[in-house]
Order: sequence, then structure tokens, then C-alpha cells
Amino acid sequence: MSRRYDSSKGPEGKRVKNRLHRKFKTDRPNQKLVSDVTEFKVPGTGEKVYLEPIMDLYNNEIIAYALDTQPNLTFTLRPLKQLFKKLPKLSYRTTIHTDQGWQYRHRTWRKILKKHHVFQSMSRRATCLDNAAMESFFNNLK
Repeated sequence: MSRRYDSSKGPEGKRVKNRLHRKFKTDRPNQKLVSDVTEFKVPGTGEKVYLEPIMDLYNNEIIAYALDTQPNLTFTLRPLKQLFKKLPKLSYRTTIHTDQGWQYRHRTWRKILKKHHVFQSMSRRATCLDNAAMESFFNNLK
């Protein structure tokens, strides 16, 4: 029996408030970012691969991503580390918005954001419209 990926299952971590409030527009690059993990089934193999992109809401560009067969913490941190290697010094704060998946509540994820002075924002529980920009990207991709 094959189960669908559920990012809410995993080690408990800190939840944070929704700072984005479905305001997906911005006139500044790297001000509002969104991310999530999605699962793809590889046809004819029964295997699965996982994608985690980080999208800039300024122009809906994917600015970092990871693709892997395991949705573990190392996989989730790769796009974040890519992002901070190329994120320029800004005169305004960056906010990254995600769902409440275990990886985004994890101490390591939060510590990296804090180190780079990035605000964290999370969707409310079971409210996919709070991250509609990323969900729409996944829908178009699939």
C-alpha cells in the first residue's frame, strides 16, 4: 500500500504566525518568498521523488530548489542554503512563507533563517489557500 506524503508527520517543532496573510504581491525582489514540498510518482517504477522549490513572489521565479528521493531534513535545507549563497544585501526584510510541515518547524531551519535575519511565516493549519501561490505552481507543474 502506497501512502501519500504528509509533511505534518514528523518531529514537533515551533509553529509561527502567518505574516503573509495571502498578500502574494510585492514590488520588491526577494521580499516575499514561498516554499513547500511536493511528491511525484515516477511512472512505471512505483518510486517517488520530492521537489522543494523556493519561489520569489516578485516575479514568480524559482530561485532555489532541491529534488530527491527522500523528503528528509538535509533535502529541505538544500534550497535554503542555495538561497542564502545568492541573496543580495537588502534594505528591507525578507519573509519566507511555508505550510506547517515538520521540516519548517525544525530547529535547524529556524536557526538558519534567524542567522540571515529572515522572517518566517506559516500557513494556518489545513489552510492550503494561505500558500496558494506555491500550490498553484505545483498544480501547473503537475
